[in-house]
Amino acid sequence: MSPDSHDPLELEPEVMRRLGYRAVDLLIDRLVGLDDGPAWHGADRTELEGRLREPPPAGPEDGERLLERLAADVLPFAGHHDHPRFFAFVPSCPTWPSILGDFLAAGSNIFAGTWLQSAGASTAELVVIDWFRQWLGWPPQTSGILLPGGSQANLTALACARDTTPGARSTDAVIYVSSQGHSSVTRAIRVIGFADDQVRAVPVDAALRMRTDALTEAMEADRAAGRRPFLVVANAGATSTGAVDPLDEIAAVCAEGGVWLHVDAAYGGFVVLTERGRELLRGIEAADSITLDPHKWLYQPYEAGCLLVREGTRLGDAFQIMPDYLRDTAVEGRDVNFADRGIQLSRSARALKIWLSLKYFGVDAFRAAIDRSLDVALHAQEVVQESSVLELVSPATLGIVCFRRRFEGLDEARLEEANADVAHRLADSGEGMVSSTRVDGRYALRMCVLNHRSGPQDVERVLHWLETA
Repeated sequence: MSPDSHDPLELEPEVMRRLGYRAVDLLIDRLVGLDDGPAWHGADRTELEGRLREPPPAGPEDGERLLERLAADVLPFAGHHDHPRFFAFVPSCPTWPSILGDFLAAGSNIFAGTWLQSAGASTAELVVIDWFRQWLGWPPQTSGILLPGGSQANLTALACARDTTPGARSTDAVIYVSSQGHSSVTRAIRVIGFADDQVRAVPVDAALRMRTDALTEAMEADRAAGRRPFLVVANAGATSTGAVDPLDEIAAVCAEGGVWLHVDAAYGGFVVLTERGRELLRGIEAADSITLDPHKWLYQPYEAGCLLVREGTRLGDAFQIMPDYLRDTAVEGRDVNFADRGIQLSRSARALKIWLSLKYFGVDAFRAAIDRSLDVALHAQEVVQESSVLELVSPATLGIVCFRRRFEGLDEARLEEANADVAHRLADSGEGMVSSTRVDGRYALRMCVLNHRSGPQDVERVLHWLETA
């Protein structure tokens, strides 16, 4: 490349290499030093404004110095999701090949909305989606799309179901969701225009799984009232506890009544790669659509979500729009415009990181990593059960363990305050991080074990801190 001396935004190749190598060094130094650093490093806005608030420069600044500022003033202040003792929320721990895949996608600046502009990346996306399809045992006519995350996948699924199911736009159409469903499902229902009286929250059993009998009763009551049961959203890994709804039973109810079954497997879907995961998710192969999040159990960088739809033509039926200014991108035969499968026209090449990391390590390595995380979560449960100070609230399911610390003589309100205080102090210490939830109305600390770097010693270290703080 020969830079135009009149182009104010071009760099010499040696400058680009020097800055690129320095950026890679910063990332590798961060990864190598993760275990010695804090799991979380917070700061209030006043402190960070003091570090960063300044007018934009009229002239250039030194590139290496700017990278140093990012490393000192921006990047440390975060939840370090790939830290081995970051057990809060649902962490993400990307592999190095997946990071390189994102780097290459950004550097290549591929517009992955149309085949005309991204034939290679689109083919990689089709291949990755087909891998997912095969893992789930779905038919060849399945179609899908990679998305920013589970929230957009749930929204896209519900919009697709509404726009391709006769009568779904009627005010008599009813959606059934678990009382343990993810907030993104509620948000998606609002966005696509369903009223509150068109939604039923189905109660759960003692294991926090949707009750099939309650679902059947709700549908029968709606039909008797002249309403139309339209769609059920089931959990394959509830975010609070990892609970998996009885998917095979729910699928049978939906099939009998002609109701669309969407499975929100953003959290737990990829555990299907393991033998125990496949048993736990039995029935997922009968769903009409499914949400998956590769940036969770498949160890990809944010953002990486996925939607699969069993009847593949439905995505195009719901979303394909061909204005005059896009006529040049029209496809025929087996070519695919991914803009016709969702709401984004401009979209990045998300498949590169997934393809690269799966090809580099092989599926068996991911299967082993998932199994190891499940084992570590079971070990955490055992440590809690053996403790005289900690109390198990919800058993290890899909890597999530809910528990709390006992404090003698405290009522429920003060017990919640004490546990919240201990969790906050754990985060402030940098030793580790857990989050909180409610299980049957009771406040609980929540440990999410998804990180392929986390081992038994890491959960022991965090739990011991919470015992003795």
